[in-house]
Order: sequence, then structure tokens, then C-alpha cells
Amino acid sequence: MASFKPTKVQFLPKLGETVTEDTLYWKNYKSPVQIKEFGAVTKIDFSPLPPHNYAVTASTRIHVYGLHSQEPIRSFTRFRDTAYGGSFRGDGKLLVAGSEEGLIRLFDISGRVALRQFTGHSKAVHMTSFLSDGFRVVSGSDDLTCRVWDVPSAVELSSITEHTDYIRALAPSKLNPDLFVTGSYDHTVKVFDMRSGSSVMTMQHGHPVECVLLYPSEVLLVSTGGRYVKIWDLLKGGQELVSLKNHHKTVTCACLSSVGNKLLTGSLDRHVKVYNSSYKIVHNFDCDASILSMAVAPDDEVVAVGMTNGVLSVRHRKHKKDKETLTSRRRRGPSYRVFVKGKNFVPRQDDFLVSKPVKQYLRKYDKQLKSFAVSKALDTALQTWTRTSKPEVTVAVIIELNRRGTLKNALAGRNEESLTKILNFLLNSIFWTDYLLLKSNPFVKTL
Repeated sequence: MASFKPTKVQFLPKLGETVTEDTLYWKNYKSPVQIKEFGAVTKIDFSPLPPHNYAVTASTRIHVYGLHSQEPIRSFTRFRDTAYGGSFRGDGKLLVAGSEEGLIRLFDISGRVALRQFTGHSKAVHMTSFLSDGFRVVSGSDDLTCRVWDVPSAVELSSITEHTDYIRALAPSKLNPDLFVTGSYDHTVKVFDMRSGSSVMTMQHGHPVECVLLYPSEVLLVSTGGRYVKIWDLLKGGQELVSLKNHHKTVTCACLSSVGNKLLTGSLDRHVKVYNSSYKIVHNFDCDASILSMAVAPDDEVVAVGMTNGVLSVRHRKHKKDKETLTSRRRRGPSYRVFVKGKNFVPRQDDFLVSKPVKQYLRKYDKQLKSFAVSKALDTALQTWTRTSKPEVTVAVIIELNRRGTLKNALAGRNEESLTKILNFLLNSIFWTDYLLLKSNPFVKTL
């Protein structure tokens, strides 16, 4: 007796994602290493020079980590209150940071005691950075002022009061030591020139500005705030080029890849998005908590993300050497006796080969079809989960019933509720694109 043939369910192949070089490049990172800090990680900054150590600002301290170290190689703890905005100088030898108490401290990376202390702000200083000449420091504070300081004499050189709300974003120019960009909660982004002592350009972001960023050519400017990431053309007087709205919550940070052709943005929605030069998303990093800060090593070797729960997530790039060491590891082989067991066995001429019958596992509707319970088989195929999640199964059962000539028997004697369920499925599936595209479409013929 021939065995029962299960119902053949026709599945269409799923379309795969288009894999580009950018996708492969940004997927080539190891699983993140998580380092617990003492508070929310508000700033991450990589040293511009090798070995590219990075400073992590969290709570009342700043920790300096090596690229491959999970323990800080240097700690700065001389803060009475929360520290903010720890940033390296261009030579990687000095570090400047603001604080909740309004003081700005300058540290030698090889020491622990502050070399300079700048006083003048009356409220918290959230952003600090060196100008490109390395001899001046610029700061942005909650007292609505932006100040420039002289490093050798610790004297205030200039104070600018053009913003009307907290200053929470700062980006100095690397090509011109007299230019820097600020972003404020008054929804504006301003470009300042120290030679004139005032702003030379103002852009309206439309939301409280959390981060500003200059491209290497300094022709384009990035501002983030609210759910928006906006790109501005400075050569056209601050004209808005692109407005991106791919995040679900406030975008808190942004940075560029080492070459400068990829833009990375982090948000409170726990996602890091990577954009190419056409501002299309090429990759996504998922994190465990809301993101406050982010930085990429100058050679893209490390991607570091700081979160609100005090966790620093560090992703290291994979290398061919790592793969070679994994493949070169050899598992311990079995004993020689087990290895050669059965190798020399030769069957005799009069031996009989006994084939073991393969056990057949049938679905519920196939078991009902096997027992000729055609009405129950149709009911099983029309169950809510089956007809919504796997409608191809329902279609396959209807086609099989029609092939057997028992479809009328399966539909006979049904009440209004059961017939309504069948009619609704047919109405939803009559123009089902996937099955209409099939060369031989028995479902349409059945209907």
C-alpha cells in the first residue's frame, strides 16, 4: 500500500537584503564589550594621535582607556561635582573639561593635578574644547555665555552672549583657529569668528540643539536636535541641504568615520544609525539603553557608545588574524580505536540489506485528509493564526480538496459564521500578488 502524500505547500522565495560594501564594513565588528561607569556617560573623545586612547566623562570623573583595555589607564577625579565635556588637544597631551560648579580644568594627560583652572562662568559648563591653535580653550555654559580662554595665562579673552538659552553643543574649526560653531537650546546654530567677536552666521534648527559637527572640508555642518539631523551648506550662507528624520526620539550625538564620508548618529531610542555620503542608512547598531555620547577611533578600529545607565559599550573591529587563530585551534581527536572502527568492514555477498522505514510526521490537516475528514481539514486550515500568518497553507488545503473533488463536500452544511470566515479569506486573497505571479496558479482556477 502506497504511503500518504502530505499536502504540498508552495512557498515563494524571500527576497534577501542587498548586501553592499558599506554593510559588510560596518558589520565587521565584534560583540560589544560593556564597561560600567559611575554615572551617565556624557562625553567620549579619542586622542588624535596613536595609540588613540579615549577619554570617557561620567559622573565626577574622567577615565582614559586604551583601545584594547577594559580598565582605565588614567583617572582624573579632582571634581567636586559632575564633570562634562572632556576633550583632548590636537597633540593628545592635554585634556580640558567643564563641570557642574562652573569651573574649567586643564589636565596634563600624564599627571593627575589640574595645570590650569578657568573661573568666570556662573553656571554649569557642559561643553569645552581646544581651538585648533592649541593655545586657546572655548567653553559653552548654562549661563548663556560662550567664553574663550588663554591657556598659558588662564585669562579670559572673550565672552559672547548671543544665545538666549543653554549652550549644549560646540565644534571648533580645525582649519581656522578663530572659528567655532555653537548650538543652543534656543533652537539656533551659530558660527562665531573671534576676529569680529560676534557670530557671522546663524541657522534655525527648529528644536533644542544637542550636537554640532563640522565635516573635514568644513563646507558642511551637521546639527542634531529633536528627532532631526540637519545638514547645512556654509558656502551658501547656511542653507539647509538635508533634513533626516530616521530616529524615533531625540538625537543626542553625532560623529564621522575616519575618512569622513560616513555619518553616525545616536539617539535616546537606543539606536546608532550609519549614513553614507547620499545620507542613506547603510547600517544600524542596537544598544541596551538610551545613547548620550558616541565616538569613533580615527582608524575606525573602535566604536564607543555611552549610555544613560552608565554603561560604556565598546565595539572592536575584527581582523583576519583573529579568524586565523580560531581556525588554527584543533579539537582534540578521538582515540585511534574509535577512529578506525568500521573502516575495514566489507559486506558479504549473501548479506541482506534491511531498510528501516522512515517515520512520516503529518500536520493536523494532513491527518484529517488522510482519514477523509475533509470538512475538519478545511476548518483547521481556516484557523485564525493559520490564515493570517501562513495563508499559503490555507490555499494549499483548498487546492488539495479541489483536486480530490471533495471541496463541495467540505463546504456543505456550514452555518453563516463559518461561511463568512471563508468568504472573508477569499476576498482578501483573490488579488494576492504573490500567488497571482505564479506561472501555474491553481488557486485562481479553484476560485
